[in-house]
Order: sequence, then structure tokens, then C-alpha cells
Amino acid sequence: MPHLIALPPSKSISARALVINALTARPCALQNLSDCDDTRALQAVLHGGGDIGAAGTAMRFSTALLAATAGSRRTLTGTARMLQRPIGPLVGALRQLGADIDYAGREGFPPLRIRGRHLGGGEVSIAANVSSQYLSALMMVGPALSSPLTLRLQGPIASRPYLEMTRTLMAAWGAQATWLDDHSLYIYARPYTREEPYAVEPDWSAASYFFSVAATHPAAPALLLGGLTLPSVQGDSRVADLFRTAFGVEATPVAEGLRIRRVGQALPPTACLEADFADIPDVAQTLVVACALAGRPFRFTGLESLKIKETDRVAALRAECAKLGWTLTEPAEGTLEWDGRQHVPDTAAQLLTYEDHRMAMAFAPCLLRWPALRFDRPEVVSKSFPAFWQEFHRLRKHLQP
Repeated sequence: MPHLIALPPSKSISARALVINALTARPCALQNLSDCDDTRALQAVLHGGGDIGAAGTAMRFSTALLAATAGSRRTLTGTARMLQRPIGPLVGALRQLGADIDYAGREGFPPLRIRGRHLGGGEVSIAANVSSQYLSALMMVGPALSSPLTLRLQGPIASRPYLEMTRTLMAAWGAQATWLDDHSLYIYARPYTREEPYAVEPDWSAASYFFSVAATHPAAPALLLGGLTLPSVQGDSRVADLFRTAFGVEATPVAEGLRIRRVGQALPPTACLEADFADIPDVAQTLVVACALAGRPFRFTGLESLKIKETDRVAALRAECAKLGWTLTEPAEGTLEWDGRQHVPDTAAQLLTYEDHRMAMAFAPCLLRWPALRFDRPEVVSKSFPAFWQEFHRLRKHLQP
């Protein structure tokens, strides 16, 4: 009998569903919404609040939503780290559409003073290599504009699967966003409509941490990831391919979800895993730690956006991996490498989470090897997966002889 893991609903889908539903004349019922910090922050904005906390997605989506909502008056702020995360490209693009937004502090960063109004359409150019959330925010308000919107995306596109997720959610509410070419999106000025309820699927980013356990623990049983499906609108579902290739973890769809178990290795034990994470940056930390635990060298590229997440995730990974004897190198911007050599680990180290939920969850499987490890702020997982430690420790007990 596989060990059941109860996954949270997707916070990325939940955020998009909330914004789109708020732009709909007659909102539908939303089912299985995420109950994490990020979702609650966005819901608070929808009910008149302005403190985003550490929720980057909520900050970016709320900025566009409020700017396009006539009559809204709001100041958006957040944690100290949030005030260091850039938002200038999005504000600049919204201003091109007629938005009334001022910086209440440093130019290019929150806090923001927003006075909502009816926005026009037209053509907007925006850098595409910083955050796909800027682009998704603009896409979602497109149908509420007075005329169609054309987005010209400059440079490499970060996290393209998230744009496809946004297009899919928009289509579920009757809107249409079409690729004109590889770097141009056309959004029709067609109001959102949906009558039937919308149910959010489980979160693939959350599932990645249990793929890591299946890949690196020698006695890991078959795991049942409840409600998870393949294929999925979530780009992070690509972790199934990565864990199959690198560690031989097979994912089998069953009626109750997805059954995963390690059955062999597709790569030789010491072969270097090379992967580009430009489209799936949120699972990069998971794979870094899984490879290190398994002794598999790696060369990961496409990590540029990790530096402006909840923390500088590249620097954080290097610092915490060093405590466990893994020396990561950064030979170029957006690249991390490890040669497979492990030095003496500090098996009772305190691992810092940097107020970053994904640092805590990515390093959690290390507890199965070194039980004396400690985490400085384990509760940060509430940002995306409030019940993570309950699920993890329940599995941990199942693994004990």
C-alpha cells in the first residue's frame, strides 16, 4: 500500500483564479483554493488590505489588478525583503496603459500608491527575462481594458510555462490570449465570464520535495501523491521527467493521484546531470539538494531569476550546502555546478531558511540522513505548504525501522 501524501492546492493557480474571478462581472465559486500565506495575502487585498507581507506573486498581481480597477485607492507594501524586490518593469508597462501609480519609497520598488482607473489597450513593450509574473499580471488585466492589448516581450522569456498557465486560466473564464510570434502576445478585450465552479488542482512544486525523498532515501516506499495528475497545466510537472532521468523515479497515474517509486537509474551513478531551469526556477533548489544527497554531479543553468526571489537563492544554496560538505560553484551568472565531491559535513548544523519556504522544504530530506540537523525558521513553509512538516514527519515515521 503506497504511503499517501496530502498535497496543498496549487498557489500559482489559486492566485490566477482569484485575480481573474475578481475581474469578472459575476464571479463563480472557487473550490480547493490554497490556504497558504500567499493566497491569504491576495485575498486580503481583494477585501481592502494593502500589506502583502512576503508574497511576491500577490504584490505583482495586485498591482495590475488595482491599477485596472476604477475607483480603487490603495498603498501596497510588504516585508523588508519585499521592498527590495523590483517591480519597475510592471509599473512602467501599466503606466504605458494609463495607470496612476507612484512609488512611495525607492524608485522601482514597493511600496506603491495606486489609484485605479479604466485603462486603455494598445501596445506595450516589457523585459521578459526578469519575472514571468509581470507578464501574467498584464495578461490577466488585458480583457478588462478598453481595447485589445499587444505585449512585446523583450529578451529571453523567463518561466514561459507560467505564461501558458495564465493563458489556460484565462481561457477557462472565456478570454483569449494568442501568440502572434515567439515574443508577442495579443489579448482580446473580451470580458471574463464563467458560471460553473472552478476547482484548483494540487501543487506540483510541493510534490517535488517528495520526489526528492523517493530519489534519495534507500528505503523509501511507494508514495501516493493525492490528486496529482499528468499532464498538468503546471510547468513544474517537468520534475517527473527530471527525477526519472536522474534517479529512476517512475510516476504512474492511478485513480487517487500519482504513484511514485524509485525503480532504477537512467543515468550512470556518477554521470553529471545537466538541466536548464529557466522555465521551472521554483524546483531548482529541490534538484540541487537531491543531486547532492545522491552524490550526482550537476550543472544547472537558467537560474538568473533565483537572485530576486524571497532571498538570493543562489547565494543561499551555496551557503547551506557548504555546511553539509557540498561546495557549489557559480562559473557564470545563472549557473550552479557541483563536481560530486563531499567534504566532512556538519551533521548537527543549523540550516538557515532565509525566510524562504523553498529553502526549508528543499533541505528537509537531509533530515532523513542527518537527524540532528536544525532549521532556524521551519515555519516559513506556511507561505506555500502550511502542512508540510506534518506530512514530512508522518512519512519520516513510516521510514523508521
